[in-house]
Amino acid sequence: MTQLDDITDYMQKSLSADKTGHSVDHIDRVLALSNKILQDYPQADTFIVRAASLLHDVYDDKLFHSLAQAQAAKENMILFLQSISVTKHQINAIITIIDNMSWSKSIAGNVKPLDLNGQIVQDADRLEAIGAIAITRAITYGAVKDRILYDPNIPPRIAQTKAQYRQDDSTTINHFYEKLLLIKDRLNTKTAQKIAVSRHQFMLDFLDQFKSEWHLTK
Repeated sequence: MTQLDDITDYMQKSLSADKTGHSVDHIDRVLALSNKILQDYPQADTFIVRAASLLHDVYDDKLFHSLAQAQAAKENMILFLQSISVTKHQINAIITIIDNMSWSKSIAGNVKPLDLNGQIVQDADRLEAIGAIAITRAITYGAVKDRILYDPNIPPRIAQTKAQYRQDDSTTINHFYEKLLLIKDRLNTKTAQKIAVSRHQFMLDFLDQFKSEWHLTK
């Protein structure tokens, strides 16, 4: 087995029970998107990109009940990477990407700029947040968090901090305006920007259809 095979097994065990839309199939699609973008950027480090793609949700704090649990998951991941002889330099590169790629952390602007490897992983993860599958993921996550699906009397809000972004007092449909529809213009690579066009339009069409059906019954 290669190191990436071992990392894949570790990811699958870590996320096998996820019900929020951050499960193994999500990781598989992020990896596939990273691989697609890598084809246009041969100067990138394929191992770093693929490893970070596979591991980027393993210690995501929104998937844990406490920050302490997320930190423990991060420390366990580091120990695992050391156990399969991933170098210190590679581990630091992977962690830097994971710690600075998320939308919530970028809101306040307190993240390190990503190098090309990180930009590819970030783009792949953000592409996974727009389009047809992304719509189902948003609805799934909202249901798990007991969010209201839609209320025209609750306007979208633009969060200024990570804490505000993570609050569950908005609606699932508002999430499209608060994040998902903003993604297209915040991608790094030309490859991702091209992929985003049709996915973005699909979400706009969905929202138009959703609202027309919703208001027809009112």
